[in-house]
Amino acid sequence: MLSLTLTNADILMPGGLIGAKLAIEGGRIAPTPAGRAVDLSGCLVLPGIVDMHGDGFERHLAPRRGAMRDLGEGLAALDAELAANGITTAVLAQFFSWEAGMRGPDFAEGLAGALAAAGSRLLCDMRLQLRLETHLLDDYPRAEALIEGAGIGYVVFNDHLPHKALAEGKRPPRLTGQALKSGRSPEAHLAVLERLHARGAEVPQALSDLAGRLAARGVAMGSHDDATPETRAFYRAIGATISEFPETREAAQAARAAGDPVILGAPNVVRGGSHSGKVSAADLVTQGCCDALVSDYHYPAPRQAALALAGAAGLADAWALVSSRPARLLGLTDRGTLEPGKRADLVVLERDSGRVGATISGGRIAYLAGTVAERFLH
Repeated sequence: MLSLTLTNADILMPGGLIGAKLAIEGGRIAPTPAGRAVDLSGCLVLPGIVDMHGDGFERHLAPRRGAMRDLGEGLAALDAELAANGITTAVLAQFFSWEAGMRGPDFAEGLAGALAAAGSRLLCDMRLQLRLETHLLDDYPRAEALIEGAGIGYVVFNDHLPHKALAEGKRPPRLTGQALKSGRSPEAHLAVLERLHARGAEVPQALSDLAGRLAARGVAMGSHDDATPETRAFYRAIGATISEFPETREAAQAARAAGDPVILGAPNVVRGGSHSGKVSAADLVTQGCCDALVSDYHYPAPRQAALALAGAAGLADAWALVSSRPARLLGLTDRGTLEPGKRADLVVLERDSGRVGATISGGRIAYLAGTVAERFLH
């Protein structure tokens, strides 16, 4: 692990940017200078990004259907991408879905095993979130076993069934593409959807019972794509208090009024709006309806979004949306700020360009590039 002191940079401390020294020793932020000095003039030193929901890992683990047999190699490639974007803690949002393929239970279990096997070889702290499809009732016991066995601490409930088309007896959109990804014929896939849709009346009670058992284990829970205040109220009532990607302003405001954490996609902020026509994340941030920004499908986005928001909100508040606040929501009290005794998770940015020059995760160099690399190596 590193033993060194970063000097001459502007360092983001809990009170804001200050010109100070930052020491690293034994994988932690040290209270006094340690090791050799590294001159980082012209740089910003910020807490490492805590990304509490990202599914961009899918392209590393399954670049083509069935092509990636060794998930460990995919995780190594993911590790490099995360570090290159300043992410030191990454929650991999893994489906447990009727969609099968890499979103099905088999793949979720395989990923959990690969992540455990990779262990300390990974520089970024990777954790699993399970995105459980609510209508997959017969597989609840299997999901619970995975949650307990893999130590998954964050579960989100999804319902992606095309209920409207199924209720009207119509062929759902994208059926053929979904069927191919799942390894089923379109007819077999449609039969699965119809069977799950028909059990809708059983879902609320079964989901409430499941949430109660998970809460007893200390698992954090949330819901995904809340469209209405009523939907948010249901999930709040069963203990799923985190609202991920609310689709409407009304749902987000209902969450905020009740004190439910609201998680929004950083790509939405970077693009200036939702790619699917939903509510603008930047507007919700401005209105105070956001507790954390996450990568969603694009790992550069948290850094880009925080820097874009810094002009209006100030860097300290904007960066908190991708560091200290998601860390707090995940119960990770040992990271998110650059204070003595906390994990040495930090990112060095070139002040003028905003590019990542270095990422340090748990006191180990995870990424080093450009002129910043030259400073560390001299």
